[in-house]
Formats: sequence, structure tokens, C-alpha cells
Amino acid sequence: MKAIDEFASRFGARISLDEKLITEKQDRYFLLNENLEKLLTDAFFYAGVYLGKVKRNVFFPSFILLRMIAEGEANKVTVDERTEWLFICGRDIFKQGIVKVTGSRNKGAHVLIMNKHGECLGFGKLLRSTDKEAGNQKVIVKNVSDVGDFLRREK
Repeated sequence: MKAIDEFASRFGARISLDEKLITEKQDRYFLLNENLEKLLTDAFFYAGVYLGKVKRNVFFPSFILLRMIAEGEANKVTVDERTEWLFICGRDIFKQGIVKVTGSRNKGAHVLIMNKHGECLGFGKLLRSTDKEAGNQKVIVKNVSDVGDFLRREK
């Protein structure tokens, strides 16, 4: 649970999950419901909702967890339709594609990337403050992870 809490705090967010319903197996975290928790044995491979994994002391979230974090108060950048498409294709975000910034605008902050419909597309890291004048030709948000990653890995 500590890995999940620390990850959510990068976005200025808090996530409240019942620790009794979170199980960890081989550095992977799953959120169960009360009925499933009662039936769980040590032999499971996947159960409930996958939240993410720890690999070499780094937490890698699931997109379900990102959506859960995005439901509350968190650092968010909302992008236009063109930038949405480029982001899910693995591209970074330039100033002209940003529609709205919520939460921290400071360099180094982690931000959830949202489309105009309120859907979480992934997350990134601010390379420069969004308050300062940055030319439209400079990357503002470095893409860390996006929903298109799975498709790009398929060859």
C-alpha cells in the first residue's frame, strides 16, 4: 500500500483504499472486493482490479489506478483533441496543445493527462513551469506513460 500512496502523492493526490482489500503477489498489487477476498488462495495469478507493480524499486501503475487518482484532486493537464492523439502515440506535449492546468504548475511536477471528456490518457512530468512564458515550440510535458503503450509494444 505504501508504494501506491507514494505514487499518488507525486500528483498531489490522496487515494483512500481499504488496505484489507489490497493484496500483493510477486510485487504486483490487486484490489479485491469483500467476497473475492474471502475466496482468495495463494495460488492465484490475477484477482480483482490490477493496481500496478513494483519493479526495481519503481512503481508502475495500471491505467485503472491512474483513473482512480484522476477522480479526485490531483495535478492534471487537459489537452485538445490533436494533442490527445499525439500523446497516446507516445509524443510529448507542447504549450499550444494545453487547454487547462489543474494543481501544480511547477517544473518537475507529475501530472495526469486528461482529454476534454475527463478521461485519463496517462501521465507525464512538467519540464518547465506552465506559468512562465514558454514558446509554443518547447515541450512542456514529457510523456512518461500513455494508454497507447500497449498497442505500440505489439508488433
